[in-house]
Amino acid sequence: MFGELGVPEVLFILGIALLIFGPKKLGDLGKGLGEGVRGFKSALRDEPKKEETKA
Repeated sequence: MFGELGVPEVLFILGIALLIFGPKKLGDLGKGLGEGVRGFKSALRDEPKKEETKA
C-alpha cells in the first residue's frame, strides 16, 4: 500500500497537511508524536524483568 507512494504524492500530502494545520501547529504535532514514540520505546526498554525466585 505505502510502497506505491512516490515523492510527488508524499509532497502533496505534506502540503495539504501544512494548509490544514499551519506551520506552527504542524511542528507541535510532530514534536508531540516524536516524544510519544520516544517515551513508548523507553518504557518498553525499561520494563522490569520478571524475577524468578526458587521456592
